[in-house]
Amino acid sequence: MNLRMGIDIGSTTVKAAIIDEGGAVVFSRYTRHFTNIQETLDSVFRDALEEFGDTPVAACITGSGGLTISEWIGVPFVQEVIAVAAAVRALGEDIDCVIELGGEDAKIIYFDKHSGVEQRMNGICAGGTGAFIDQMAALLQTDAAGLDLLAAGAVNVYPIAARCGVFAKSDIQPLINEGAAREDLAASIFAAVVAQTISGLACGKPIRGNVMFLGGPLYFLPRLRERFEKVLKLGGDRGRSPVQDIVAGKSFQPENGHLFAAVGAARKCGVWSVEGGVKTTTLSDLIYNLEHNKKISFEINRLEPLFRNEAEYIEFIKRHDEGSLHTPHSTLHTHKGPCFLGIDAGSTTTKLALIGERGELLYSAYNNNQGNPLKVIIDTLKDIYDAMPASAYIAKSCVTGYGEGLVKAALCVDLGEIETVAHYKAAAFFVPQVDFILDIGGQDMKCIRVKDGVIENVLLNEACSAGCGSFIENFAQSMGYTAEGFAKVALFGANPIDLGSRCTVFMNSRVKQAQKEGADVNDIAAGLAYSVIKNAVQKVIKITDPRELGEFPAVQGGTFLNDAVLRAFEKITGKRAVRPNIAGIMGAFGAALIAKEQCGVWSVEGGVGYDG
Repeated sequence: MNLRMGIDIGSTTVKAAIIDEGGAVVFSRYTRHFTNIQETLDSVFRDALEEFGDTPVAACITGSGGLTISEWIGVPFVQEVIAVAAAVRALGEDIDCVIELGGEDAKIIYFDKHSGVEQRMNGICAGGTGAFIDQMAALLQTDAAGLDLLAAGAVNVYPIAARCGVFAKSDIQPLINEGAAREDLAASIFAAVVAQTISGLACGKPIRGNVMFLGGPLYFLPRLRERFEKVLKLGGDRGRSPVQDIVAGKSFQPENGHLFAAVGAARKCGVWSVEGGVKTTTLSDLIYNLEHNKKISFEINRLEPLFRNEAEYIEFIKRHDEGSLHTPHSTLHTHKGPCFLGIDAGSTTTKLALIGERGELLYSAYNNNQGNPLKVIIDTLKDIYDAMPASAYIAKSCVTGYGEGLVKAALCVDLGEIETVAHYKAAAFFVPQVDFILDIGGQDMKCIRVKDGVIENVLLNEACSAGCGSFIENFAQSMGYTAEGFAKVALFGANPIDLGSRCTVFMNSRVKQAQKEGADVNDIAAGLAYSVIKNAVQKVIKITDPRELGEFPAVQGGTFLNDAVLRAFEKITGKRAVRPNIAGIMGAFGAALIAKEQCGVWSVEGGVGYDG
C-alpha cells in the first residue's frame, strides 16, 4: 500500500491521519495530550503499527508543537495554513473562507482566486478557543460536550467578554451567583466565542460566500457552529449581520473537520520527493526516533527548585506546623449557648464558619460553588442545624464576599461586611500585631496593610486573575490533574520554568514553549507556583524591597493551602509568613467574629444575654 501519514501537534491535542493512494482516510486519531506530547504520539504510532504492520509510509508533520517533533523523528514540517489549504482544495468545493478553532489557536483563512490565500490568526490571546470553552464549561460544572447540550435549551443570551477566560469569568460569575440559567450561560459563552473570532480575527474584513468550519470545537459542538451560521447568515438570503456586512453563502462541515490539518499534511507528503520518488520511512523507525532522538534546548529561563529533596520539604512542613496558629476547636453537638455564623460567598468557593463566644471553631465548611452557591450554602446550613443541639442557637450571622448581596437577601443574614475587613479581623485574631496580609482566593488577590490596628491601605487585582486559585486549577485541569495533585507534583520540580508575572494567555505560550523544550509537568507546576507570588509581588503589591511586607506578615486564602505556593512566597520575598491552620476559610471566620462583635448585649439580673 502507498500510504501517507499526516501528524498535527496542536496546543492541546495530537491528530493523525493516514490516507491511501486515492486520498481516503484509512486511519485516524484525535487525542488530548495533556502536555505529554511524546507519550501521546508514541501511542498513536503504535496503534498504526498494530493496524498496518511495519509498512513504509511517507510522513509530514504540522501544528504549533510540530516543528521540534519533526526534527526528532526525521520527517518534514509543513506550515498549518499550507496543510489546511491542501486539504480544502482536494475537496473540490468552492470555498471562500475557512474558520478554524483549535485548543488555543484560532484562524480565519481567506481564499481568493486573484490574491491567493490570506490568513488571520490569534497571536497572544487564546480567547474564543477550545481552551477558553473548557474553562467556561468548568465554571458550569460540565465539559465542552455538556456545554453544547445546555446551549440547546437556551432562552436568553447575555453579553460576555471573550477576550480571555479572566474577563469572561468576571462576567459569568455574578450571573451564576444571581441564579442565571445554565442553559442561557452556555449559549452566551458560544455567542462570546463567535464575537471574539469574527471581530478579533476578521478585523473588519468581510466574510463572504461559502464558509468551511474546521477544528475540534466546531466539529464536536454543533450549537457553536450553529451560532456562527446564525451570525454570518449562512444558507439564507443576502443579509446584514449585526457584526459586519455579510454576503450570505453556504456552510460546510467536512467529514473529517477535526483532522483537516493532519489530512492536509498527509497530502503534502507527495511533494517530499527524492530522485523522483516519495521518500518513505517506517512506523517502527518513527517510534525509535521519537524515543531516542529527543533534543532539549532551553529558551525559557529555569528557576531554583522549590525543594531540593524530600528532607528539605519535611523540615519546611515541621517548621510551619510548629509555628502555625491553630484555631481553638470545640464540639458543636455538646455546645451550649450562642453561636455566631460567618459566610464567605466567594467567586469560586463558599466557606462557612460557626464559632462560639471565645472564638472557638464549632463547625467549618469549604465547598466549590458548583454553579449554584446559594444551594451549597443552604445544604451546609442544613448540616449545621442537624448537628446543633437544643442547647445552642445562632445568635448573629454575617456574610462577606462576591455573593454578599444575594445571600443576605435570600437567607435574611443579619450583617454584610466587605471582604477586606473580614480578612483583617481573622488575621488579627491570630496575630494581633499583624501589619501585612496577603490573601489569594479563587479570582481575587488582596494585599492589606495595617498600621496601629487600622487598615491603612488595600491593594486588589483588577481585571486579571492570573495567579489566583482558579488560574492554577484551570492549568491543572488542562494537564489532567486535580488542583491538589498539581500542587504535589510542583514540590520537586527539578527545573521550574520561569513564567514571570504575566497573564494566563501569555503564560500559555510560555508553557507550550517549555513543553517543546522537554519540560515535564513537575517543572510547569513549580513554575506556576512561582508565578503566583511574582504576580502578587510585582503586579499587585508592586514592591521592590521585601521590608515593605512588614514585620508580621500573614498569608491566607485557599491558594496558600498549596505548600508549593507558600514555599515560593518564602523564596521570592525572603520572609517567613504565618499561615493559620484555617487559611482557606479566613473570610468566613472573620465574618463570624464580626457577627460576635456586633451582637447586641443586654443584662438580666446581673447576667449577660444575646439579642439574637
